Amino acid sequence: MTDPTTLAARLSGAPDLYASLRALGAAAGPGAVELLPALLQGCDDATRARLASVDQGLLRAVLRKGAGGPAIPHAPSLRRALAGTAVRPLFLPEIAQSPTIALLTSGEHPDMPAFSDRAFDRWFTAKGVRYGLGSYGERRSVYATAQFADAASPERRTVHTGIDVFAPAGTPLSAPLPGTVLHVTYNADPLDYGHTLIIAHELDGIPFNTLYGHLAGTLPGLLHPGQTVKAGQLIGHLGDWHENGGWAAHVHFQIMSDMLEQTGGNFFGVGHHSLWDVWQDICPDPNLLMRLPPDQFTVKAAP
Repeated sequence: MTDPTTLAARLSGAPDLYASLRALGAAAGPGAVELLPALLQGCDDATRARLASVDQGLLRAVLRKGAGGPAIPHAPSLRRALAGTAVRPLFLPEIAQSPTIALLTSGEHPDMPAFSDRAFDRWFTAKGVRYGLGSYGERRSVYATAQFADAASPERRTVHTGIDVFAPAGTPLSAPLPGTVLHVTYNADPLDYGHTLIIAHELDGIPFNTLYGHLAGTLPGLLHPGQTVKAGQLIGHLGDWHENGGWAAHVHFQIMSDMLEQTGGNFFGVGHHSLWDVWQDICPDPNLLMRLPPDQFTVKAAP
């Protein structure tokens, strides 16, 4: 293993510290994550401050991936367990058996207002479908703002780590799996999650969490931290503009294999494009639980 002091020198002044950490992980090999404290100690003050300002769990995940392993050690096992377990639908009637529209944001619908534009409601209603679907892994230009930046890199987080399901405000939402309520939070910043639910689960001995963002103000009356949730139980309703962070009514549904160092009832809903392989381990595809046909995430050509 290369000397930590030599590795730390490569970090100092690097414009993209995530890319540098990935390269250091490759140089250090297995056990690279154990070097993080020494790397922080060995780099210059400005670089140390930049690294200290971001989630340390994410830094460890980048090092692991650079070293050739999964970003989260149990991520591969979790994917297999999720794919093989019985689940309950999030919505009734079930999405897979209902009229839907894929709400892609890269020009597929030239006339579609932004999800944060109240004109979206009228546009969506006119489509005559029950559900609209926003894709996992979609790169969205709406996130290319300072709100989605950090000091470690000039790159904004632009890749969607959940699946969005649009439906009328007040639509009920059910738990896909049993679990224990971890957080019931109101994330009040503009264009944040608004009312947010995070549930802790365990499957085949593997811990993970699910997140439900943009819920209605009914949430605190339904659930509280520490409460046991059964599969199929009502866990919330889709929130309206004034309570869901300022968006058209929808839920952002996401799986987290690890909460990193996020403890306040919130979690990243978008990741870095250059670190997408890392984020896929942190936030596996929610369709492992939703089980929707792939064509429901594509825009159909007009007949």
